Amino acid sequence: MTLTQERKRELVDRFGESSADTGKAEVQIALLTARINDLTQHLRVHAKDHHSRRGLLMLVGRRRRFLNYLQRTDLERYRTLVRELGLRK
Repeated sequence: MTLTQERKRELVDRFGESSADTGKAEVQIALLTARINDLTQHLRVHAKDHHSRRGLLMLVGRRRRFLNYLQRTDLERYRTLVRELGLRK
């Protein structure tokens, strides 16, 4: 259910400027998206796990705040990230 170190490293390399660039908004949004997707799969199997559901909602809210920040500061980076992660259907 948690992200492996290899998966985190892959996301940091893909969305960051360097392999140590974990603070960039795009990297943090990508990591949160991976965790959200994992929790969504978990909740499809375990529908009554309300504690995990609360954690999922908190992660979604945190990602939303990051996305709002990115949209406010640099609209083109926001659009590129949303397209790459497939967040808007």
